[in-house]
Formats: sequence, C-alpha cells, structure tokens
Amino acid sequence: MPMLGRIYASEKYPNILNDLYTVQLKNKLPKEVLEQNKQTQYTLMAGAVRSTNIDRYIKAFLNKNKNGIIVELGAGLETSFYRNDNGKAIWYEVDLHNVIEYRKKILKQNERDLYIVSDAFSEEWIKTIRKKHPNEPILVTASGFFYYFKEDDVLNLFKMLKNYGNIEVVFDVVNSAGMKQMGKYMKQVGHEELPVYFCVDDAKEIAKKVGATLLCEEPYYAHINKNGFSLVTKVTMIVSDKCKMVKMIHLKLN
Repeated sequence: MPMLGRIYASEKYPNILNDLYTVQLKNKLPKEVLEQNKQTQYTLMAGAVRSTNIDRYIKAFLNKNKNGIIVELGAGLETSFYRNDNGKAIWYEVDLHNVIEYRKKILKQNERDLYIVSDAFSEEWIKTIRKKHPNEPILVTASGFFYYFKEDDVLNLFKMLKNYGNIEVVFDVVNSAGMKQMGKYMKQVGHEELPVYFCVDDAKEIAKKVGATLLCEEPYYAHINKNGFSLVTKVTMIVSDKCKMVKMIHLKLN
C-alpha cells in the first residue's frame, strides 16, 4: 500500500513526492497488487504524504548531523535512502526475515543502506548498530508502523532506546478519533484483518511517560499543497488536520 501511494504521487503529484526510484520498480510488483488496488485518491496520498513528512525530518536531521545514522523500523519496501542520501550517512533497514528477503529481491542494495533482520521491539538491532557506531546521533523512523502494536510495546521500546545515547524518533500516528476512521479505511482496502491499537491524543503525555523531550507534534497534511486533489480528498485532509486525526510526532529520547 505505501509503495502504491508513492508511485501514484510521483506520477500525478511530483511536487508532493517525486520518488523516481520507486516508479522504476512498478513493474516488479505483483500484477494482482496493481490490478486489484482498492485504494482511493485519499488513501494513496496518505501513504505518499507519510513519506514526504518523514523525508522532511530526515533532511533536517542530516543537515545537522551529516554523518548521522538513519534507522527505519518496519522498513518494508521504503525507499527513503534513495530520496535523501547525502553521500555520507548510513541507513539501517530493520524488519523481519521474510520482509528483508523480499526487499532484497525488489530493491538494489547500497553499501550504505544496510539490512538488519530483527524484531523492531528487540534490543538486538540497536546493540548491533551501537557496536559499529558508538557515538553517532541516530534518527529512528517508524513510518506507518506503530499503529499495529499496543501502547506498552511502543513505550517500552522508547524507554529501552534511552539507554543507547543520542537518539531521536519520528513517527506518524492517529488520535482516538482517527483510529476509528483508520479501521474503516483498512476494511475499505481489504485489510480488515489488521487491527490497529496505538493512538496518541496528546504527545506531551507520551513524552512524559517515557521521560523524552517532545520536539514536534504537527498535523499530518500541514505542509502539503492540496491543489489538484478531488474535493473529497481536500475536505478529508482539512478535517483530519483540524481534528488532529493524523499527526507527526518527533521525540528526543535522552
């Protein structure tokens, strides 16, 4: 779903996301995925905007930390390395074995875009990274990922990462109203079997629970030029932002 969104935006709205590398991979996707796509313009753009938002945080982080480390939890088929590589930073893609194996078949691996087979909530992946990079600042991204896990799992992950030095984390999340709407969208696109658990009504409370610093909490579509979208898509985005149904959260964990 996220890859289809990036392809759609790159072909129709490159001013929002221009992911040429992903477009080149279109023919590698299973035909049934392309032919049976049940997404609307809104759900396609929601996936693309997620990548646009994450890209902003990555670029800002690398502007301050040219040799920093980017870690993508639940990496899937994300291609942010190819959109944001500064020629110096190291990327780590963390996901389960079957996902990493599929990723290897679809994507061309770069020597600075490294794969780690691990449960995202395990301590093993951060131990591996810190052995190689004991002092470098790290930005952990979780793009479309935390929704499917319990709050305790997510907060315990943040608490664990606090033991590993200079780490920031950025992720997208819904509030309680957005969670109800997300359940409807998941059913619409044929993924009603995936329950959603994690939502955040107040990022300050989350930061307080884990002893983190809240760097940013912003509406999901705040930076997007909505010209050219259908009326339904525009209205849905505007209402979403007004009600804070989907948002981006950026935390500093130490």
